[in-house]
Amino acid sequence: MCPIWPLHLIIIYLLALCPLWVFCQAVPNLLASFTPDLVSVHMDDYYYVDVAVSGTGMQPGDSFGLSTVNNHIATGEWNSTYQLIETTDRWEGRIRVRGNFLGRTDLSVEGRRGAAAFPVNNSLPVVVTRPVRVIDRVFTSSVATFVSLIFINFGCAMHWPTVKEVVKKPIGPAIGMVGQFLFMPLISFGLGFLIFPDTPEMRLGMFFTGVSPGGGASNIWTFILGGNLNLSLAMTSMSTLLSFAVMPAWLFSLGQVVFANANIGVPYTRIATFVIGLLVPLGIGLAMQKWTPKLAAFMVRILKGFSTTLLLFIIVFAIVTNLYIFELFTWQIIVAGMGIPWLGYMFGYALARILKQPHADALAISIETGIQNTGISIFLLRYALDQPEADLTTVVPVSVAIMTPIPMTCIYIYQKIAACVANRNQHRKIVEDLTPVSERVEPDVVAAADVEKRS
Repeated sequence: MCPIWPLHLIIIYLLALCPLWVFCQAVPNLLASFTPDLVSVHMDDYYYVDVAVSGTGMQPGDSFGLSTVNNHIATGEWNSTYQLIETTDRWEGRIRVRGNFLGRTDLSVEGRRGAAAFPVNNSLPVVVTRPVRVIDRVFTSSVATFVSLIFINFGCAMHWPTVKEVVKKPIGPAIGMVGQFLFMPLISFGLGFLIFPDTPEMRLGMFFTGVSPGGGASNIWTFILGGNLNLSLAMTSMSTLLSFAVMPAWLFSLGQVVFANANIGVPYTRIATFVIGLLVPLGIGLAMQKWTPKLAAFMVRILKGFSTTLLLFIIVFAIVTNLYIFELFTWQIIVAGMGIPWLGYMFGYALARILKQPHADALAISIETGIQNTGISIFLLRYALDQPEADLTTVVPVSVAIMTPIPMTCIYIYQKIAACVANRNQHRKIVEDLTPVSERVEPDVVAAADVEKRS
């Protein structure tokens, strides 16, 4: 029996803790301070930051290393010596921060003593943006100008008698509005959380794309594929009008969840200014219908071509001026680009057929639901957000714009092949019908000739 039982258990426990206590006393307790305390650097550029490490426990021979949470965005290197040569309670140095790619990351200092490492508290936030170039200003200004012009065209193209006729039997437009302003925002919101669970900026790009009104190219594709063009035009007009109320409503309600997850404040003033900026050209178009009908008619004639040109211009110009965007393309971005329009096509057509709409109407509803005005979403993202979020989120509507025409192009090719086959069969039938009676060989005559030959 131990004479000090059970006190020996306490003594053994204290003896085991002594080495740990000695080790903890040997580890320095350090804090890093940076000047400035936030760095914003352009891609492929440098920025110098002064750092001071203070605390207790530093010894000669200790050194400091640098690390970033995401080396793809930014890296740091010492621009001065980073090893202590004497005992001190404060050490100062200089860091050169290099911006590699768009985004945000944190840079930290780490202490080293031989093979062991010890932490240094505090980190430096680093924001990497693109330099503002002349071509970027030209792009933003030209897109703003073209979007304003196309909304003037929309105002000129609003044919109120057609809209009234459709409103009398509003089943088709009602299906389209449910798909456009209910299904598309909700599916973009849900897909954002499913595809980008850890990148709220991309979810924001998806949501902005989902709440945008229908694209002007829907009328063109409806006409090409044989859908109900009058229904498509009426739905485009109604979609444009309702978007001024529904789009801000989504952004100010469900959009706040996305903004909060992305740590971005809801830009109420910018969004309101954007909506007012679209209402003004729409009002100009409506006024042109009344006061300058000839000019309004001309604007309507160029609407389809102008809408297509605008979409192509935005996509091509955005790609040419921002080639970095393809570095952001991942399988998630591609799936997001396919998911928003393709699911819209399927939902619109399925719901229309379930509600017994004819094929031509269902096709128009499907196209109107699936095609989003990515030009508006790109412009809204660039206008509403600061850098680098504005550039990062643009990749989603660009991906949607690239993936949108693929199903309709496939349908168009199929229709052309089917039409060629049908025309060839019809041509053969016409040739047979035009053959003179004297040159025709009836089947029974052929059979009799075969019997006679055999005999």
